[in-house]
Amino acid sequence: MTKTDALSSTPWWVVTDLDGTLMDHAYNWEPAREAIRGLQLKGIPVIPCTSKTAVEVKDFRAAVGLKDPYIVENGGAVHGETNDGEPWELVLGCAVAELRPVLLELEQLLSEPLQPIDALSDQEALDLLGLQGEALQLACARRWSLPFVPPSSSAQQRLPDLANQLGFAVVQGNRMGHLLGAEVSKGRALEVLKQRSGGSPVRVLALGDSPNDQPLLEAGDLSVVVPGANGPHPVFADAIAQGRYQLAPACHAQGWAEAVFQHVLNESC
Repeated sequence: MTKTDALSSTPWWVVTDLDGTLMDHAYNWEPAREAIRGLQLKGIPVIPCTSKTAVEVKDFRAAVGLKDPYIVENGGAVHGETNDGEPWELVLGCAVAELRPVLLELEQLLSEPLQPIDALSDQEALDLLGLQGEALQLACARRWSLPFVPPSSSAQQRLPDLANQLGFAVVQGNRMGHLLGAEVSKGRALEVLKQRSGGSPVRVLALGDSPNDQPLLEAGDLSVVVPGANGPHPVFADAIAQGRYQLAPACHAQGWAEAVFQHVLNESC
């Protein structure tokens, strides 16, 4: 067997961000349904890797029909099920109770408010996140991360270094900042999941759209930036120009589906 043959026989994992990547900002993933079904028919795992909470992802997996493991809260925990259907969880992050006083300290250092997600009014949550009622409650059910309303642009630039000095990390998602434990990231969680799955070689198609997806894209074997309506996030410009990341041909679920067909499904036909 040649090296090329060995590579082509290595199984794929599709590891994907959800909000802004597989879903648009109205949380619609319908344009990706056919691609997801194609992956399922070929036994290719679809592994959500998201800032969402575990309870949010459970609902999404049930709606889509996914049975594969999933990474939540920006890498704060990895979840899955045994062959007997028993749920398991690998905790990689700090408990949210440890994060709350750190957010207050960062607020004081910046002299700007850092409003956590569960302090938003119903109207603020609807305006910022498009969530209300039970959907908002699920998004607030944080265990290993603390999302907050981003401060001014200048303060956003200072936040990661300030958090690092306190022994924590801050990453920026589509709409919220996220306070995490120091070593927590989507990329690290993916490596932990690989180890838990036995360490057999896999090829990872990684898909994301926001700065907090960068560790996931760096960990992928083939990494795709899914653009929004105004194009890809500027943080990915150099990697796309250098060819390290591919750019999906359309935004959100449509671009996601086209990338999956191009790089995985058409290859394995």
